[in-house]
Amino acid sequence: MGVPKRRVSHARQGERRAHLAISLPTLEECSHCHEPKLPHHVCPNCGYYQGRLAVPPKPVSGPDEAASR
Repeated sequence: MGVPKRRVSHARQGERRAHLAISLPTLEECSHCHEPKLPHHVCPNCGYYQGRLAVPPKPVSGPDEAASR
């Protein structure tokens, strides 16, 4: 089993992790509602994907409905 012979310095550790930075997700405009959405995903705002309704949107519950439960 491979065991390190010497401690890895902070500089070498940073060199190894140089490519691990998190990048921002790429967003594209929804063709139906023009809100930003992830590519190849259903729009979370309107539920459309490739010009057709894929997921019916959930009804918006107001603060009065949530308090009555």
